[in-house]
Amino acid sequence: MARKVFVIDIAKCNGCHSCQIVCKDEHVTNDWTPIAKPQPDTGQFWIELTERVRGTVPKVKVAYRPHLCMHCDKAPCMTACEVPGALYKRDDGLVIIDPVKCTGCKNCVDACPYDTIFFNEGLNIAQKCTGCAHLLDDGWAEPRCADACPTLAIKMMDEDEAQELIAAAEVWKPERKDELQPRVHYLNLPKKFIAGTLYDPVEEEVVIGAACTLTAADGETRLVETDAYGDFWFEGLDDGVYDLRLSHGSQVVSFVGLDAAAADINLGDIPLE
Repeated sequence: MARKVFVIDIAKCNGCHSCQIVCKDEHVTNDWTPIAKPQPDTGQFWIELTERVRGTVPKVKVAYRPHLCMHCDKAPCMTACEVPGALYKRDDGLVIIDPVKCTGCKNCVDACPYDTIFFNEGLNIAQKCTGCAHLLDDGWAEPRCADACPTLAIKMMDEDEAQELIAAAEVWKPERKDELQPRVHYLNLPKKFIAGTLYDPVEEEVVIGAACTLTAADGETRLVETDAYGDFWFEGLDDGVYDLRLSHGSQVVSFVGLDAAAADINLGDIPLE
């Protein structure tokens, strides 16, 4: 059986919530024992779309991230479970909580570093994303969330075929990657940006075509020009400190020590004098 991975491209996700909706459609009121018992209609999202708003008005970026069980190869939930066979990994890499064997001790809920295991009070069992293993066993190529994604942001792939994408991807909580070995990989996770608008206070007009040079602490530089609205954007920045030089003809304005480690930076309206 081929081992599966999720590859999720954040740049393609438009926040439509289709993944959340079809997960509910597949699992609420439906009993897929021995893979899963019905998901409650409220209180649980086995896949949840989280929204991240960055920057300040008017320089704002919004990114969405589907958040689900990472199906870790070294899953701490499996180690925490004390009931033999109640929490196991399939040959295809999916981690499953057996809804019959689960005793409701909540050890796995507490052990999950991603907060993606939920407790069903009514059934007294822990529950989470199954990767729609019952559908895969019935011949489906992918789970409902991937099948319904209109932008193809969510993909379930054979691990061997996904190696090139995995090499370019990141994982959630990268500091624990080697420890957990998650099987959900993210492409294009948002990085920091520095942006602003350049204007001429004398002419009371935005400055178009100004040269914008951003220099990192290691000396690497990036160049852009202000657009038709006088805006400039430096996106995809690593955390760090940057120097910025804005010039148009003989006019120059500079910023030194812009700290993009803590947050994205909107410099606002900048007069070129």
